[in-house]
Amino acid sequence: MEEGLFKYIRNGDGKVRRIFRIGTRKSQLALIQTDSVADKIKELYPDIILEIVGMSTIGDKILDTALSKIGEKSLFTKELENALEKNMVDLVVHSLKDLPTTLPPGFTIAAVLKRENPHDAVVLHPKNVGKSLETLSENSVIGTSSLRRAAQLKKKFPHLEFKDIRGNLNTRLKKLDEKDDFAAIILAAAGLRRMGWENRISQILEPKDCMYAVGQGALAVEVRARDTDILEMLSVLNDGDTVLRCIAERAFLRHLEGGCSVPVAVHTEVKDSQLYLTGGVYSLDGSESLKDTMQTCIPATAKCQEEVDERCQRVGVTTVKVGGESQDKAERLGIDLAKLLLSKGAKEILTAARQQNDAR
Repeated sequence: MEEGLFKYIRNGDGKVRRIFRIGTRKSQLALIQTDSVADKIKELYPDIILEIVGMSTIGDKILDTALSKIGEKSLFTKELENALEKNMVDLVVHSLKDLPTTLPPGFTIAAVLKRENPHDAVVLHPKNVGKSLETLSENSVIGTSSLRRAAQLKKKFPHLEFKDIRGNLNTRLKKLDEKDDFAAIILAAAGLRRMGWENRISQILEPKDCMYAVGQGALAVEVRARDTDILEMLSVLNDGDTVLRCIAERAFLRHLEGGCSVPVAVHTEVKDSQLYLTGGVYSLDGSESLKDTMQTCIPATAKCQEEVDERCQRVGVTTVKVGGESQDKAERLGIDLAKLLLSKGAKEILTAARQQNDAR
């Protein structure tokens, strides 16, 4: 039954319980990720009733065009956020790297879960098993849908060619295995691990070879900011170090005004009460780049309670169980690093990259 904006069910004992509807993309990986979040919620709140609602997004439907060329923001999130706005779902599970650094008014990220390995992975064609990017033959074709990956790897491995490949993980692996179009493809290690396909990982790319995307490897739960009960309920899912790393990364990207149409990469680490952020910007062919590292001291993670409103969001994230001072310092770190790179000419590199991408 439904009452107001919410959906309820009456148990056999006559008790009425609210159903929490979780929105997600329909891909196998998205459903696995959503199930993992649902399992954590059920473990914490055994009496809760969850209903998973799958849907397709723009990014899932347009498979013949590079992501950077579609010219649409929120490629993998728009339909999910529309459902959230219309109260068709109560929370949405995303890969954090799919979420823009500025969310629509009235929405917030209530939880950022412990990060899986954020690095990129090389998956080789079966005929190339035992090789690496270094040892692949001249002019071998590498598939990737990411300007960020291609820009960094073109400079590091000039003997290779890079071409777009689209589709979900299953589709891209099928294209790799069943044809001879690609010698290898580059995928996020996190997705392969969550799918149980670690055996397909031939090489993990270290930051010196290829830094990762902002938010890569982390799962985020987006809610309506006004639903303070849900926000409080989900707050226990937050992983403190992951929250701080991702706030710094998102602040860096937002201040650069970057997105999927320009190559921007990061690497973060929390060590000995220090948050380290390395960020880089690249031309499309990788011939021009700027990269630097900054750090900030973060206090021991302390719980804090804040009013849930637009003002306490940090790059779209509202985490009421992670120290507010630490979050502020993480956000400032991202902004300061972006300002440093902009002072060295990052804007010119990114503007040229955007124009070149548009002209392709």
